[in-house]
Amino acid sequence: MGLFENKSTFRRFIDSITNVIADNPTLDDDFFEELEESLVMADIGIDTAEKIMVQLKEVINKKYITKPERIMDELKVIIEGLVDKGERNKLCDETPLVILMIGINGGGKTTSIGKIANKIVVSGKSVMLAAADTFRAAAAEQLEQWGQRVGVRVIRHEEGTDPSAVIYDAIQSAKANSTDVLIVDTAGRLQNKGNLMKELEKMSRVITKEFPDAKRENLLVLDSTTGKNAISQAKEFSEITDITGIVLTKMDGTARGGISITISDEFDLPIKFIGMGEGMNDLLEFNAKDFAGGIFNE
Repeated sequence: MGLFENKSTFRRFIDSITNVIADNPTLDDDFFEELEESLVMADIGIDTAEKIMVQLKEVINKKYITKPERIMDELKVIIEGLVDKGERNKLCDETPLVILMIGINGGGKTTSIGKIANKIVVSGKSVMLAAADTFRAAAAEQLEQWGQRVGVRVIRHEEGTDPSAVIYDAIQSAKANSTDVLIVDTAGRLQNKGNLMKELEKMSRVITKEFPDAKRENLLVLDSTTGKNAISQAKEFSEITDITGIVLTKMDGTARGGISITISDEFDLPIKFIGMGEGMNDLLEFNAKDFAGGIFNE
């Protein structure tokens, strides 16, 4: 069974490829041109689409493939290879662990924090949340609501206070209580790149100084429905901080989904989780084989 029970995420992608195959009985230049165009229209970046086409042509020549309908299986294997980052696709299992959650407002960051916290709690580990987005009035309240739902403590300060002060207090509490995982919410003001960079750097210094033994994850939350805007965000945030993984949200709707392939390939960033709905358990751990199978309705 594939990753997606709701196939609409890649429906347009599959339909377009099916149409290309139906309209082109032979593997000629028109076929390859239309196929590459279908990849780009599915929000796969131009560089990644070209890489897919190069690999596909190599396989076609190697296996002496002459029928367009035989390329579906080969595309699946190629896409799986692009998104498969091995152990990097998995969230760090060692403790203590500090997870810094990064992303613009409205992308599903707070919701993802709650769902990841729930997964970790269910696995038997202790979790604490830190409301370090002190610039947005509702941020701490939303995080506290998730903390109550999951049953974990939330460390927060007054609105407008130094985010690093929140992290400092959260770290002291986490160490005092032998908490396994500390998840930190951060501000998402991408439009102020300079200040955002300094803020994230300061947070990282505090974590390194106060919690030197902790493992680290910097997870970038991206809204899959924003298409190529999500790719731009991945580029911007990768320049600001060391991203260790991606959380793709809102993959349950009509998003074309190709951004997941592009981000994983062009930025060499592993996808850790995919959000498939609003429910507590609708955040799925990423699996490259299931992902590729889900694209092609397996």
